[in-house]
Amino acid sequence: GSYQLEERLGVGGMGEVWRARHRLLARPAAVKLIRPEVFEAAGVAKQSALRLRFEREAQTTALLKSPHTINLFDYGVTDEGAFYYVMELLDGFDLKTLVERFGPLSVERTLQVLMQACHSLAEAHATGLVHRDITPANIFLCRYGRDVDFVKVLDFGLVKPEMVLPGSDAAPTNADRVGGTPAFISPERARGQRQSDGRADIYALGCVGYWLVTGALVFPRSSAMAMAVAHSQAEPEPPSRRTELPVPASFDALMLECLAKAPADRPPTAEVLARRLEALAVDLPWDRGLARDWWNLHHPIDPSRKRLAADTTAVRTVLPRR
Repeated sequence: GSYQLEERLGVGGMGEVWRARHRLLARPAAVKLIRPEVFEAAGVAKQSALRLRFEREAQTTALLKSPHTINLFDYGVTDEGAFYYVMELLDGFDLKTLVERFGPLSVERTLQVLMQACHSLAEAHATGLVHRDITPANIFLCRYGRDVDFVKVLDFGLVKPEMVLPGSDAAPTNADRVGGTPAFISPERARGQRQSDGRADIYALGCVGYWLVTGALVFPRSSAMAMAVAHSQAEPEPPSRRTELPVPASFDALMLECLAKAPADRPPTAEVLARRLEALAVDLPWDRGLARDWWNLHHPIDPSRKRLAADTTAVRTVLPRR
């Protein structure tokens, strides 16, 4: 179509993600391709349900307007039968890569990340949608215009509307059968409960906060089944016991509340959790200057972006004034 694929950024069980550029606008984008084999492997009876699942992901993401939700430009099917989404191309790191490469974050910085993720989830939950796969790999920290440490929530492929689509359980995913990644799955979903609400995402976000400050999973286990059992039965240690970095008792308490086994014992909504995080941030402020210094040191602006800006300026200078 209108996009030229330039560089493959990643590959997974379902397909590939490419860096692309719009042929006319020269706008960079990320294109997620779902290979035709994914549909063929499902059999004729389930192909329409799978296509409906992917279309729902695209439509759902396009409806959400939070600046902290990935922006989707387009979607469709190629001549070869591959399903594709065209999304904004982000400049930064997913939280899994960030911690693995640079180590755990300070509590001050973690609070800012979690508050922004809550902004995205609050809108989704208000429209009756549950993400169901909040993990560090699905939250991106990026440079966004003049902003740094800007959060984008990705991959609403497991998003669950109030109306269940026929055959939706057959959708291919790296997650477990009940929906979600085992290391970040809520107790109710680990026990096979099919109906859950936004508090399942709040539990997973607590797991993400735990990961950010400790660099460790809440329940490190050798198998997906063992992780699911631990999430449904075991009590987590406070984050402060799993790291040498300073973690105040107030942060410990809030993360453990998010990780409560019973949904009723967790913060009731993402908006409420955001306010609780904001209250902690009053006493634990994150210095934006430090954030910019971090990005300049660890992820300086790509020279090609500077060249593009320079070229645009040069074009403006030769246009006649009106």
